[in-house]
Amino acid sequence: MNQTEIIHLFTKKTLGLTFVLSAAALAFAQDKVGISGSIVNKDNMPVPYASVTFSNKANKLFSDATLTDEKGQYKLDLAPGNYDITVEAIDYKKSLVNKQITSAGNIGALSIEPEKSTTNLKTQDIQGVVITAQATKPYKVELDKKTYDPSQDIVSKGGNLQDVLTNVPSVSVDTDGTVSMRGNSNVKFLINGKPSSLLGIDDGANALQSIPADQIERVEVITNPSSKFEASGTAGILNIILKKDKKMGFNGSVTGSVGYLPRTNLNANLNWRKGNWTWHVNGGGGYQKNESTSKNSTIQKFTDINSIPLNSFPYTQTSIQDGKTKREGDNYNLTAGFTHDISDKTSVNLSGMLRSFNNDQNALNIYDEIEYRTVMGADPNDPNSTIEIGPRTSEKLSRTRNSVGNNKNFATQLDFGLDQKIGDNGQVVYISGSYQTNKSDGTNVIRQNSYNITKNLTEKNLINNVDTHSQTKTFIGKADYELPIGDNSKFEAGARYDYNKNTYNYFVNESNGGSPYYTRYDFTSNTVYSESILGIYAQFKSKIGEKFAYQLGLRSETSSININFDYNKLIEGTQDSYEPKHETVKKNYTQFFPSVFLSYDLGNKDQLLLNYSRRINRPRAFSLIPFMSFDDDRNYFQGNSDLNPTYENSFELGYSISNKKITFNPTLYFKKSQDEQNRYQYLLNGSIYTKPVNVGSETNYGLDLNGTYDPFSWWKMMLSADLYGYKNTGSFNLFPENPNTRNDFSGTGFSYRLRFNNTFKIDKTFSVQLQSFYRAGEKTAMNDRKAMYGIDLGASKTIWNGNGTIGFNIRDIFNTRRMRNFSNTEQFTRNMEMQWQPRQFALSFTYRFKQGEKIDIKPKPKKDINSNTKGEDDQQGPM
Repeated sequence: MNQTEIIHLFTKKTLGLTFVLSAAALAFAQDKVGISGSIVNKDNMPVPYASVTFSNKANKLFSDATLTDEKGQYKLDLAPGNYDITVEAIDYKKSLVNKQITSAGNIGALSIEPEKSTTNLKTQDIQGVVITAQATKPYKVELDKKTYDPSQDIVSKGGNLQDVLTNVPSVSVDTDGTVSMRGNSNVKFLINGKPSSLLGIDDGANALQSIPADQIERVEVITNPSSKFEASGTAGILNIILKKDKKMGFNGSVTGSVGYLPRTNLNANLNWRKGNWTWHVNGGGGYQKNESTSKNSTIQKFTDINSIPLNSFPYTQTSIQDGKTKREGDNYNLTAGFTHDISDKTSVNLSGMLRSFNNDQNALNIYDEIEYRTVMGADPNDPNSTIEIGPRTSEKLSRTRNSVGNNKNFATQLDFGLDQKIGDNGQVVYISGSYQTNKSDGTNVIRQNSYNITKNLTEKNLINNVDTHSQTKTFIGKADYELPIGDNSKFEAGARYDYNKNTYNYFVNESNGGSPYYTRYDFTSNTVYSESILGIYAQFKSKIGEKFAYQLGLRSETSSININFDYNKLIEGTQDSYEPKHETVKKNYTQFFPSVFLSYDLGNKDQLLLNYSRRINRPRAFSLIPFMSFDDDRNYFQGNSDLNPTYENSFELGYSISNKKITFNPTLYFKKSQDEQNRYQYLLNGSIYTKPVNVGSETNYGLDLNGTYDPFSWWKMMLSADLYGYKNTGSFNLFPENPNTRNDFSGTGFSYRLRFNNTFKIDKTFSVQLQSFYRAGEKTAMNDRKAMYGIDLGASKTIWNGNGTIGFNIRDIFNTRRMRNFSNTEQFTRNMEMQWQPRQFALSFTYRFKQGEKIDIKPKPKKDINSNTKGEDDQQGPM
């Protein structure tokens, strides 16, 4: 694609949105004048970090607020008019004066008086100002989670959620978009503390790439969640917090980017705060093109041809496959909502979300194969055996498989919340509800040709039309209650109800050459999957003395799953006779999930942390539905309706060190699970089938190291390392009568992952970031995974007095981010190499409408040993 085409795509996809956002900005525009002043005490000494609020008497839209600096001075822009000026500072009385602002200039010093007596006041009870500013370090540790701030991540500027996650400590992202924590891919994703249709139904990398990095405020990494969280996700929880600014008045930012392979994005974050109302709008869209490549070399290992039953393909085969897949598509998303403080004790919030993406895909696979054929016959006395009745010959084949398809996805979400304070002792009730829908439609035309080079003839010419339709509807209702007990204790309790209904329709229509179409009913299915989960929890947190803190919790979850599966099944012994089949699966179970969190303050901001939790890994709907995929006739995936949950016990012992230059958080962990969900692979009719089964046990243990070091003011470093051991064992055979189809699971060893980030501040406005990672090889239950490494580069330049930022990044500088696996079973060996996307670069520009400290005048909460004051699952709040 040439430069003209790239510019045309950027214009076509984003110009309309640019006009909309520009109009929004102009709607709030107003001629303003620059004023300044100072706050002093009765001795005429400056009062630093005082809150100064200007309330316009005629139009609240023009109200604004700021903070004084360390010299007690402030500056801001205001529309001319009459203002009530409120000044607040810790240990001082609130002051209110009125002034007429007519022109730019210094309005003089405002004097405030100290409180009459501060000797008997508790700091946590003072009416103060909560200040939110850019974190000096991108990574910090709290009692029950770690948080990562992507605002200082230069490499992901103009990127998406997948780009951000590649830099989050304790998190790994494979080249195909699979996210794992400490090697476990059973990660539970939350958006603002709740499951979200933003991430769709089994959308994988497509969903991660549809959430712009510029809309992400922070990522919470919860490796061992407490009882307040839902119990699913044995790897842990990734809570993605989207931006909702708290600045007074109107503010926001717009980010546009263009890159190669062709990628364009335009995203905006707009916020408006007026009195007791706060509005936010986040939205954007873009276009992206991607190319992935794959190589597979498969060798079947039939050593005794007579051991193959009649229903297996009577030959052995060596196959070398080269594949290239091209994808391109656009995505759009819009989130809007408001928060209204009805009174000092009651607050409501409402928000809605729309998201869509449309992807086109063209995949071409070329196979070079050598088949070793033997003329076979049946033993008349044993119908389950074969005999060799002819010579063994080899034939060379060439096959091509071209898949051209389209996938459209549309998701909606509506959220409501009510926060109600009870009395004056800190009791709070949080009630929230969420309704979500997600619809996905896909069409695919697969053309397959097989040519026998040895015999110089065409053996197969097939055309398959594949249609897939899926839809989900989700309802989530929550209620949480908090009761502070004294200054250091808190009791929390709550309930949550989740209901999901997924509908899957899968249809394949096949023709051979020019013959009339006929239906392959064995690849056609209609499935309705419904799931309801009722969770109830209670937990208590407190302190013993000044140093020791604890949190004890217990959660109960009752699950009910129903699957109705309709399909037409091929009648055994026939080629084109089918009969309708219906399967119904019902699963009901109740389990308890305790959690224990302990911390000990060692002084100097150092802490020792010990915690335990019990978790559950519920099978995904896709893994329970027994239809087979049809994307690749050499590799099939089939669900298992008999699949049951995996339960895991998880322990962590952590140490946290923090000072001006260093933060260091080493964590020892141990996890043990039974009835592990492994993917069983077997060979049938020349193809490899994969089916999830409950078999074996898995043990994981290791040392997770995360830290930051600022050797100089211009150099910041962040290191993440996971040194771990693993053991996964088990054995399973889907066809007990045939020992050649048996898989013995055995994955034992030690491995590690490293990530090292360096940020260099060249001057006050220019920074450069270099990121690198290395993932060592690992032998799992089914695969011997080879090592992989990569290096990324980013640069950022601030312009226009901090209102604009230009960013440039290159991902995978040396084009080395490739996944390589080796599989070895009783039936076959396979070498696989896959690169999800090649080296890419992007140029981005961000413009901020307004800047200043984020301030929110509110009573400062009582000190909470868990650093959380909110009852939602995100557990966010002022410290």
